[in-house]
Amino acid sequence: MNKSNFYMGLAIMAGLIILGIQFPIAVKEYRSFERTVSVKGLCEKEVMADKVIWPIIYKVVGNDLSTIYSEIEQKNASLISFLSAGGMENDEITIGTSSISDKFTQEYGSNDRTYRYVAKCVVTVCTKKVDKILALQTAQKDLLKYGIAPENEWDSVTEFIFEGLNEIKPSMIEEATKNAREVAEKFAKDSESTLGKIQQASQGTFSISNRDSNTPYIKNVRVVTNITYYLKR
Repeated sequence: MNKSNFYMGLAIMAGLIILGIQFPIAVKEYRSFERTVSVKGLCEKEVMADKVIWPIIYKVVGNDLSTIYSEIEQKNASLISFLSAGGMENDEITIGTSSISDKFTQEYGSNDRTYRYVAKCVVTVCTKKVDKILALQTAQKDLLKYGIAPENEWDSVTEFIFEGLNEIKPSMIEEATKNAREVAEKFAKDSESTLGKIQQASQGTFSISNRDSNTPYIKNVRVVTNITYYLKR
């Protein structure tokens, strides 16, 4: 056996010994990457609505169409004055087309034919002045002196909207992520592990709902993040 073959054999043997030592370590490291924990992070925030759509519905009855149309114009003018005094601008007020039904042509329905015509009128306010609308709704009893009695119908519900989601998204995601990490760290500590890097994460979907049925102008914004962390011994 020449010297070159001898040294080559030693090199191969040394390599196998090192490989044998490193292999269990590599397997352990590989398996450590298989150990994960998935957690959820929640963030909730209460905000005020920043837009409101308020449909005001009232009816006018009578037996003469020209008289009804005159009364509608008069009441619409009074309603606009009421809204303007409360801080609304003309471009925030929309007067809808009045719908008029003729009771004498209705085969079915109430037998009350005291008035032949019933006109349904809708004036809609769309504005970002939520606080002013709340004040006007409190004072809408003043419309009675103009002969206007707003009606509550299924299609006349005031709609409060929150459009400022993009402004609060970053801070809410940050807080939700922080909450998720705190849960993961607690789990790692209890399992005598160390929290590693993030394996995967999803932001989750933002939801906006009324805080309760009595204050629809106060919104509850909610987001849940889903994060999976590696665990290390």
